[in-house]
Amino acid sequence: MNIRSFQAADEAAVIALWESCGLVVPQNHPGADIARKLRVNPEWFLVGEVEGVIVASCMAGYEGHRGWINYLAVHPDQRRQSLARQMMEHAERLLREAGCPKINLQVRRSNAAVIAFYESIGFSVDEVVSLGKRLQRDPPM
Repeated sequence: MNIRSFQAADEAAVIALWESCGLVVPQNHPGADIARKLRVNPEWFLVGEVEGVIVASCMAGYEGHRGWINYLAVHPDQRRQSLARQMMEHAERLLREAGCPKINLQVRRSNAAVIAFYESIGFSVDEVVSLGKRLQRDPPM
């Protein structure tokens, strides 16, 4: 798999990937999420290609205290080939080079397979409560 930074021409393929992975939910507008990421460390918005087709994605971020991973996705037809692991290794390398001491991410509690994946690569469940507050509403898709 070739891992590279997202390019504007990738948007439709990335959104289709996210939809195939069940990552698009009513409260998250993928186009708006992409636009926001492109304003902050756009080079850390990663896509993975196999034979020129986008099959994986990962958004990494760091605000100086914690790193974050969002939208890690691997197309359902490409799973169990270590592609998610490769994407995470690439993202972790970027964050480590930036001086990031810890990575956080959020997984829906019902997604046991994804939790098991993250645990297999060294993550553990933090005994915290994740709180959120919407500062703006994205337009409907």
